[in-house]
Amino acid sequence: MDADVIVIGGGLAGLVACCEVTRRGGRVLLVEQESAANLGGQAFWSFGGVFMVDTPMQRRLGVRDSFDLAWQDWQGSAGWDRLDGEHPEDAWAQRWGRAYVEFAADEERAWLHAHGVRFTPVVGWAERGDLTAGGHGNSVPRFHVPWGTGTGISEPFADRVRAAAEAGRVDLRFRHRVDELLVEGGAVVGVRAAVLAPDDAPRGAPSNRDAVGEVELRAGAVVVASGGIGGNHDLVRRWWPERLGTPPERMVTGVPEHVDGRMLEVAAASGARLVNRDRMWHYTEGLRNWDPIWPGHGIRILPGPSSLWLDALGRRLPAPGLPGHDTLGTLRILRTTPDLAAHDHSWFVLDQTTVRKEFALSGSEQNPDITGRDLALLLRSRLGRSAPGPVEAFKDHGEDFVVADTLPELVEGMNALTGSPLLDPARVEREVRLRDSQVTNPYAKDAQAMGIRNSRRFLGDRIFRTVPPHRLLDPAHGPLIAVRLWVLTRKSLGGIQTDLTGRALGLDGEPVPGLHAAGEAAGFGGGGAHGYNALEGTFLGGCLFTGRTVGRALAASL
Repeated sequence: MDADVIVIGGGLAGLVACCEVTRRGGRVLLVEQESAANLGGQAFWSFGGVFMVDTPMQRRLGVRDSFDLAWQDWQGSAGWDRLDGEHPEDAWAQRWGRAYVEFAADEERAWLHAHGVRFTPVVGWAERGDLTAGGHGNSVPRFHVPWGTGTGISEPFADRVRAAAEAGRVDLRFRHRVDELLVEGGAVVGVRAAVLAPDDAPRGAPSNRDAVGEVELRAGAVVVASGGIGGNHDLVRRWWPERLGTPPERMVTGVPEHVDGRMLEVAAASGARLVNRDRMWHYTEGLRNWDPIWPGHGIRILPGPSSLWLDALGRRLPAPGLPGHDTLGTLRILRTTPDLAAHDHSWFVLDQTTVRKEFALSGSEQNPDITGRDLALLLRSRLGRSAPGPVEAFKDHGEDFVVADTLPELVEGMNALTGSPLLDPARVEREVRLRDSQVTNPYAKDAQAMGIRNSRRFLGDRIFRTVPPHRLLDPAHGPLIAVRLWVLTRKSLGGIQTDLTGRALGLDGEPVPGLHAAGEAAGFGGGGAHGYNALEGTFLGGCLFTGRTVGRALAASL
């Protein structure tokens, strides 16, 4: 054998699995189709938030959390309903969901701390939900942002893998694309991989697919940790669910091009069962990156609660289509409303006061203060008189921003940007004035106005993320800003069905000998641990947990 374990994919889940196997004396062969510059995968590019429960950071900010509350939220968000039949698609997913919440409420923070991960003191309140007690969303803030953003999560594990490679415990095979799993006697015993030509493209940029050789590699077990389908729009459209309406013709891409889902089909060809493929997670607040790294590169706005959200025809989105509340609920509104099907965009309307405090951009490269662990820069950029530098750069250079001193000028610019007079100035003005009348009313009946006040009850949001309620048409807060928003592809919520040790299951519900899966390729556990929705911070958390679980199970079997 070439190793005890072959891990396919150098992203976070694969790295964690490697660390767990080698820590217990095992030898790992890590196969990655991209270059060494891409070790860390999507996690490196992320904002890095991690879902944790009842932490010291929460308690310092006055947040009372518990496993019971988190599990209630998780179940309400997941909505698992595929539990019938001989081999239900959600049977293992539900067990993985509970196991992750137990991990998040117990070991996760201490385990990450032991691996060198440190967190900022502010906890974010991402994905607040559908405005029902038992439905989707976080009842309290749980989004813990590490110093270093995504790099602060991925690099400690990448560094350990590099060190293990230097010590001879990990064999790093970059530019190796797995085309087939080797099956003998019904068991997976290795991989057949194309050796790709060297490529010095920067991290995340497209690389060549020129095969210059082929190799067979063998091990006692194979772990598929190859990620999802977000970089492959054709595959996203193929599995787009009818419940979310029609897929947009134009989308932006939140992951590098090589996140193409091809390993899922390779695993299925070797007997693995793929489940819940119609469950996916795409954001509705995507921007076209003015300085792209990969094709169609999109950046997501992590919005505070105060922007006015309009559809392509200038109508205010109904609840739960509120900034920062219900991602897929908003996507459903935008893609199932009949007269919106022909339009792929929506709009935020806000002002300079709001953009300064409430706009954060997802991505390690978009947050130099936190990524660089620079507390002084963090305080200057997040509490200063202007928006953080990357936000101002998008406002100045991004093709999706319109800035104007008056509302008629703003609407004129919005129509000019789309090349069609879709927006009626009178309708937009009416929506803005209705919104303004409620946010300045302490007894407001408007859901968004109440959400803004609820946000400001949380100390972290009051300091860093939510502006005092004010009228958009108050010139003291100008200029006015409009931001055109696109659907941004991101995560697969389904994948290879696995048991609670990460063994891949076949169509008959039995483990496929020698085959395991972790991370997004496994639907973050069981082929769908999130169910239909996610609570944010659970993507990296899911990679950490599934990678750890698979790695420990394999190490124990050596």
